[in-house]
Amino acid sequence: MKRYISLFALAFGLMLGAAAVIAQESPALPAAGNNLRDVASLRRGAHIFFNYCVGCHSLKYMRYERIADDLGLTEDDVMNNLNFTGAKFGDPVISHMPADDAQKFFGKAPPDLSLEVSAKGADWVFAYLNSFYLDPKSPIGWNNTVLPNAAMPFPLWELQGVQVPVMAPAKPGDDPQIEKLSLLHPGTLTPEQYQQAARDVTNFLEYVSEPAALQRRSYGIWVVLFLLGFTFLAYLLKKEYWKDVH
Repeated sequence: MKRYISLFALAFGLMLGAAAVIAQESPALPAAGNNLRDVASLRRGAHIFFNYCVGCHSLKYMRYERIADDLGLTEDDVMNNLNFTGAKFGDPVISHMPADDAQKFFGKAPPDLSLEVSAKGADWVFAYLNSFYLDPKSPIGWNNTVLPNAAMPFPLWELQGVQVPVMAPAKPGDDPQIEKLSLLHPGTLTPEQYQQAARDVTNFLEYVSEPAALQRRSYGIWVVLFLLGFTFLAYLLKKEYWKDVH
């Protein structure tokens, strides 16, 4: 038995060590800090997504009607301000970019973003939206430090502006590395406003990844209160039962 416990402890220690190594090797991502309870942020994120992103990217698991219900919008709000493809109110959010054009422009079809935050995390998406820079060597003119050689041009450049890389000092023979990004031409938003806009888009995409989270989190407090009440009653029952036993 002791042998199995030792083997288990060794395996668990190796897993923790491997996780620590991976964490040290992975570059730190800025915290998105988004909040699904912030409905105003979700609405702003939806507005940005549908004005700048839906031309290429779909949300095939999300329907316009569901967005209206969850974000407290009317049908007119959605159809007049978010629906630019001519879809019906009950239809899923599908980009109308032809697949042939996508292949021609980007080399592959832009991915559906329904589960993007679930797959990569909110911090990754937030960092990605902040890490585009001008790259004359790229076929599309843009690159990204979080996802190098991304096939997507920067859709929010009008808001953020144009960033350029600042290279870190390198020793002879070493490959040049980007130390940071510097804003060359400002956009229509200040850096602080753009940070909030990127956070709003990330917030909206996190909601899209799991729409039920809005209800689930609101139910959570009631579940906790129920468990506390049940625990209290169970304690009283146990106390009453053991009183007769003693």
